[in-house]
Amino acid sequence: MKQILQNLSTGVCETIEAPAPQARCGSLLIDTTVSLISTGTERMLMDFGKSGLIAKARSQPEKVKQVLDKVATDGLITTVDAVRSKLGQPIPLGYCNVGVVRDAGGERFRVGDRVVSNGPHADVVSVPKNLCARIPDNVSNEAASFTVVASIGLQGLRLAHPTLGESFVVTGVGLIGLLTVQMLRAQGCRVLAIDFDATKLELARGFGAEICNPSAGEDPVAVGLAFSRGQGVDGVIVTASTKSSDPITQAARMCRKRGRIVLVGVTGLELNRADFYEKELSFQVSCSYGPGRYDQAYEEGGQDYPLGFVRWTEQRNFVAVLDLLASGALNVEPLISHRVPFEEAPRAYQLLSTDKAALGILLTYGHETEPRHACSVTLAEPPVEASGKPVVGFVGAGNYASRMLIPAFKVSGAMLHSIASAGGTNAVIHGRRTGFAQATSDTDSLINNPEINAVAIVTRHDSHARLTAQALRAGKHVFVEKPLALTHEELDDVKKAHAESGKHLMVGFNRRFAPHVQTMKHLLGAVKAPKTFVMVMNAGAIPGDHWTQDPEIGGGRIIGEACHYIDLMRFLAGAPITSVQARRMGDTDAEAVTEDKASITLGFEDGSFGTIHYLANGGASFAKERVEIFAAGRTLQLDNFLKLRGFNWPSFNKQNLWRQDKGQSNCAAAFVEAVEKGGTAPIPAEELFEVGRVTIDVAEILRSQQ
Repeated sequence: MKQILQNLSTGVCETIEAPAPQARCGSLLIDTTVSLISTGTERMLMDFGKSGLIAKARSQPEKVKQVLDKVATDGLITTVDAVRSKLGQPIPLGYCNVGVVRDAGGERFRVGDRVVSNGPHADVVSVPKNLCARIPDNVSNEAASFTVVASIGLQGLRLAHPTLGESFVVTGVGLIGLLTVQMLRAQGCRVLAIDFDATKLELARGFGAEICNPSAGEDPVAVGLAFSRGQGVDGVIVTASTKSSDPITQAARMCRKRGRIVLVGVTGLELNRADFYEKELSFQVSCSYGPGRYDQAYEEGGQDYPLGFVRWTEQRNFVAVLDLLASGALNVEPLISHRVPFEEAPRAYQLLSTDKAALGILLTYGHETEPRHACSVTLAEPPVEASGKPVVGFVGAGNYASRMLIPAFKVSGAMLHSIASAGGTNAVIHGRRTGFAQATSDTDSLINNPEINAVAIVTRHDSHARLTAQALRAGKHVFVEKPLALTHEELDDVKKAHAESGKHLMVGFNRRFAPHVQTMKHLLGAVKAPKTFVMVMNAGAIPGDHWTQDPEIGGGRIIGEACHYIDLMRFLAGAPITSVQARRMGDTDAEAVTEDKASITLGFEDGSFGTIHYLANGGASFAKERVEIFAAGRTLQLDNFLKLRGFNWPSFNKQNLWRQDKGQSNCAAAFVEAVEKGGTAPIPAEELFEVGRVTIDVAEILRSQQ
């Protein structure tokens, strides 16, 4: 398939060839027929991409603060690498897609249905069912492509509660604004449109609005008051995009007492309290298409809200817009300014920069559908196995894989063969950048490929055990990111598959390979007395509805992340774990429903013991990771994998690094060397299964506490 991406560093848009996404339960696989470029949003993204670093920073001051916090904890070089990686990763463009269902995923849609969705600009899209709606027979594909962008305006109206006969102002009559004007008129409201563009104002007039053009010397507040017959308007929908706070200030001054203001667009928010206080105005910011937006359970999980309690979800807003189109109450034909074949998409994006009058730019997909569905794309010549070197296939192409693990494998001498991602696009982005021979969306074919002798699994946690067992049974060496498994049953299956395969199994417990930790292990080798460990993970808060907090998907943060420190303590102790205790924060805390504020105490066969404090309620400027070891009258202190200090240590004082090093490169190199040269595994399998079992035990203890 083909898809349009934009580079956030440069603003350049390109069309790439990528593997088609695979059909999955709960989602529709759709062959695109037309998509609409959202001129406001996508022009803003292009302008952001083309701006320099200073301009980018000024436009996102909250991101600058996050960067400064990361510098304080992780160091400058690590932070710069992270920022460059983020800006260098292309993003998909578009969210107004129309197409024909190719695979209905077992849902209420049927193959052959024409549907609208928030899928990107690609000739094949996979979209969850709650983000799709069936198109009425009398609505054309071109008209339907305006559904999603119209739903943004419709959600703003729902928050404003317009009623028959009220006077409303729409400030900013771009694409969303002009659709909003028509929907207000359909509800029987008198409408005043405000904009600096005379052409767009004429369109608004054609839809029945009165107009105000500040660039012609008209005062929006005075015109608004006159429009409302001196009473003040009932409400204002702000669909403008500007850094100025003027649209909100003007809205407040032209509103009647207890008027309603809804921000749908993007403006400055330096407001005067008196403007709102004296009239008791309501001000609300609208969130995209409506209830359900950004709710994982609704969008990805397919869990709908009951109609009796949430009348208008984002999907129901789609349906409402389609009904308006079907009835003729919404007319989008005058809004179409350009039609561009999808193959000429770069020309369409040039229009955004060169033609400020561009409004509704349609991309048309007239090419054949069958060739779109290739599940693999060749990126380069495949490597030829030599001297037993690992020929690696990567399953997963997310942020950690692309930033850390793939470069580490490449530097270690592994031969990169195939990379798989569910949607296909990320596989091409990162595969092309790092030198993979093939990108695919078919994980099974990658695992069963006879040219591949090692598989790296870097997917969501709930798939780790299944994919690891599958790859081992296919005769592959396996490197799997932590955690190895989420349940004891999964762990037992992996253990059985490993015993049958005779292949190397490695879990990405990279911290034990960090330079500072290797130094600590060496120093502790001379200490025969039991040791005491105090480890702190200042993990930072993650919302309770994030996938990592979900026991079924992410396993929770103890299984998903604290396992690192259970393994690290096991490594430094050098003895089996014999006892496990744990305690989480009590229920008096509003966030205690999660298990990410907990203390774990482990006892070891040699008499050592240690405590892991995994905390999500600490300060962001405090070190994220700290390790302290007390033994035989001596102490070691590791601070954030940057500074290691020794106290009362005869031959050691300190060891500092310029760049944070948590051992990712050394971890990958150890696996590559073990596959190439044979011999023992970098981490003994019995330790991997021991740490996996203890980690699951800890999570179960915490979940049983009230």
